[in-house]
Amino acid sequence: MADEKSDKSVPALDQGLYYPPRDLVLNSNVWKWMKAKGLKSESELRQWCSRNYVQFWDEMATSYADWFEPYKQTLQWKAPFAKWFMGGKINVAYNAVDRHAHTWRRNKLAYIFVGEPVGDVRKITYYELYREVNRFANALKSAGIKRGDRVGIYLPMIPELPIAMLACAKIGAIHVVVFSGFSAVAVRDRLEDCQPKILVTCDGSYRRGKPLATKPQADEAISGLNCIEKVVVVKRNGMETAMTAGRDVWYDEFVSGKSGSCETLPMDSADPLFILYTAGAAGKPRGIVHTHGGISVGPAFTTSWVFDIKDTDVYWSTADIGWITGHSYIAYGPLCLGATSIMYEGSPDYPDFGRWFQIIEDYGVSVIYTAPTAIRMFMNEGPSWPQKYDLGTVRLMGSVGEAMNPDAFVWWRQHVGGGFAPIMDTWFQSETGSQVIAPLPITPLKPGSPSFPLPGYNAEVVDDNGLPVQAEQVGNILLTSPWPSMLREIYKDPAKYNETYWAAFPGKYLSGDKARVDKDGYIWALGRGDDVLKVAGHRISNAEVEASAEKHPLVAAAAVVGKPDKVKGESIVVFAVLKPDATGDAALQKDIKNFVRKTLGPIAIPSDVIFISEIPKNKAGKPARPLIKAKALGQPLGDTSAVTNPKALDQIPLVV
Repeated sequence: MADEKSDKSVPALDQGLYYPPRDLVLNSNVWKWMKAKGLKSESELRQWCSRNYVQFWDEMATSYADWFEPYKQTLQWKAPFAKWFMGGKINVAYNAVDRHAHTWRRNKLAYIFVGEPVGDVRKITYYELYREVNRFANALKSAGIKRGDRVGIYLPMIPELPIAMLACAKIGAIHVVVFSGFSAVAVRDRLEDCQPKILVTCDGSYRRGKPLATKPQADEAISGLNCIEKVVVVKRNGMETAMTAGRDVWYDEFVSGKSGSCETLPMDSADPLFILYTAGAAGKPRGIVHTHGGISVGPAFTTSWVFDIKDTDVYWSTADIGWITGHSYIAYGPLCLGATSIMYEGSPDYPDFGRWFQIIEDYGVSVIYTAPTAIRMFMNEGPSWPQKYDLGTVRLMGSVGEAMNPDAFVWWRQHVGGGFAPIMDTWFQSETGSQVIAPLPITPLKPGSPSFPLPGYNAEVVDDNGLPVQAEQVGNILLTSPWPSMLREIYKDPAKYNETYWAAFPGKYLSGDKARVDKDGYIWALGRGDDVLKVAGHRISNAEVEASAEKHPLVAAAAVVGKPDKVKGESIVVFAVLKPDATGDAALQKDIKNFVRKTLGPIAIPSDVIFISEIPKNKAGKPARPLIKAKALGQPLGDTSAVTNPKALDQIPLVV
């Protein structure tokens, strides 16, 4: 915890620990709660909350959420199924919008939308957001959308995205947001699984100054998908757009004449709020289901305690709402707190590498939450860019998406945080719904470590036998007790839910991520332990990329692994076996890269395509990815007995 020597003007570094500024500690939301509880230290806080986690979450649920009807039981736990806040009636849209629209916050800004074209800015108050959500909710009801129906949303980072999400929540529909960078094939896979009645999309968007078409991708994705009854199209960049008569309708026409008032439907705490698809090791995306009760509590609590959000803050998460960080820390968490958030549409380097810093200066951003990939990109450009701007409003920062390397931590703190702003390095997943391992504003920081499990969470790092690892050993991150924002199921596959997350360590949630614990108990997250790539903070299934490459007409088989990338963290390497009539030349390598890009989207484009004559396979007939990766990275192979064709490993070249 901060000591007497820690203040805003002096960067405090003691034995590798960065102490937070003392004024931040004493005014933080968590410190005030500790004082009210009579807890005197951070370790005492964490121990109390760990032992009394049900009581703790009961307090958070009544502190951060309003309930139409109070719950009768905080938790019913029969592993692996948890029922939180049983008997309670709630709606996250009420907590995020309605209650603010009827208080002094009605005229407070909810979002400052900054479009990629310079000068394109929309400022939306809570009252304006409330009325827009209500109009869209009424339009959905007029189109026949009812409680439990799914609504697909395929939009870039524009205000209509959270408006559509909140409108679905208000009437009890389940929203399914698909990342706007995904290709038509990837979009279809997800929509085909959840069967939405309506798809909300747009004519197009902007990227690095160029208009991009979105509607043609949407049309291709839903071709022949009989569940889609209507496509609502937002006018964003004015591109000429084909509209299918009787099915497609412009957003403005869809909401025209609809009332700005709409009753919010009281939902059971356990009622589904959204489905968000995440990478599955088998190549089929998993539909992760989250609920009204859990998402009303977890993101709001963590946004308040980890980022210390006050009514005077301007908060900015640079994530995309197509991923869980955007759901929890652009839409639900900040809005439930009544915060003012920046929402930026475009690229961090357009029109130049000063764009983000210009936004911080223009709007007085005080809390910024971003990814190590972006930080490393700015590091490569040098400190001259942030030095051109007044970043003096920044008081606290956050990191998410992948492990932060210590150099990036130190650089970002020095050049963007003024040498004093602490960085909350956070670990969580689509499945957890909100942050799990993260520091608090009172925590001494070690660059590169997300520190400890947050209050209310019980997490540990164990070996494959379930025993806690010794200092500096690598193990599996487990959560040993339930938490409110946890996933409730894999959509339409309850058996896979148990098999994937709970079967390996009965009663304990297996995250699939690896970590080590140092001698001081700090956790160091190391990334995925299964066959999932982490590219620029995005989880991509190895098997999904393999399946994409194998659809190329000249590819017979493929194996996909990741290699270290100094900016993106990891880049994609495809080892391809060609069909007999194919010639493996540079032109074909480029064509395969573009083919994968077209079928999965820009985030999945391989950095390397390497031609080999045979894929090393395990006894199940699948690519022996751990050994392929070890060979490609020049690491020791160890035991190769599981490979049925070990000579094929000799063909794998170094890729670093």
